[in-house]
Amino acid sequence: MPNSKTYSLSFLVLFLILILCFLTNISLGSVYIPLKDVFNSLIGSTTEQETWLHIIQNYRLPKALTAILVGSGLGISGLLMQTLFRNPLAGPFVLGISSGASLGVALVILGSSVFGGVFVTFLISKWSIVIAASLGSFLVLLAVLMVSIKVRDTMAILIIGLMFASITAAIVSVLSYFGSAQQLQQYIFWGFGSLGNLSWDELGVFFIIYSIGMLVCLASVKSLNTLLLGENYAKSLGLNIKRSRLAIIISTSLLAGTITAFTGPIAFIGLAIPHLTRQVFNTSNHKILVPAVFLFGAIVMLICDSIAQVPNSDYTLPINAITSLVGAPVVIWLLVRKRNMIF
Repeated sequence: MPNSKTYSLSFLVLFLILILCFLTNISLGSVYIPLKDVFNSLIGSTTEQETWLHIIQNYRLPKALTAILVGSGLGISGLLMQTLFRNPLAGPFVLGISSGASLGVALVILGSSVFGGVFVTFLISKWSIVIAASLGSFLVLLAVLMVSIKVRDTMAILIIGLMFASITAAIVSVLSYFGSAQQLQQYIFWGFGSLGNLSWDELGVFFIIYSIGMLVCLASVKSLNTLLLGENYAKSLGLNIKRSRLAIIISTSLLAGTITAFTGPIAFIGLAIPHLTRQVFNTSNHKILVPAVFLFGAIVMLICDSIAQVPNSDYTLPINAITSLVGAPVVIWLLVRKRNMIF
């Protein structure tokens, strides 16, 4: 087993890679900005061109910070769900949080065809999509929390979450049937996911809710390690299963729900990053896994976003597609190579 010095060195290397990916992500885009000028703009020095400073401060810096929050948040959410359900295929959206957000957005974008002008008026608001997605996620979260209080079996919660996802997907299908071509296109574009649409004000709100979810996660680290031993053994050690389960679900919902509300549904990261981290660190200790997943998730999301920007081009590819195309083969290779998944 690796010792503390090995872990410290690994964390230092990951942190340096994160800084490099962060600067590179800001540098790349339709207009290339040298790394020297990126660094100067971040420390408050002047750049060779004034327009570069405007591009960095108002577009690329918020997008890079969003990528870090999204990658780390989805990675942590996936880790929490895989530990809670002891299922390697569990991700941050198994509780139906993403489906609830999709339903809220569908009601706003596609609902005008069914319900009339109220939704058209609401759609004018800048925050309409965020509010609708948040409300959809919250309603599903509320339903899951009510179930989790009454149900003892953790796997039953997983199945009920999948059922909620099926119900919301069915309603979205009905709304899509009645939607116009323009509305369907808008909804599909939201489903592609985007990291570049957040202003500083929106990013501030995003960060506050994200921080609350992270704090709940950090407070649950000891419970997560105990749950690895099995619920019956965890009870014998004095762990309050219902309270711990509730905290884990709330943390996951705050992180995944907020991310989906602000950036759209983003695939792969929440499912694959925990596996990637376990393969590299070879541990099941969440005191190591949580910060490692944070760093890995942020790094992978920054790399995927840099690829999606298509450097020196006006095109921007869907981040949802890039996360799966780039990440899935890497995870398959790692799992085939090592074969051991620690739970």
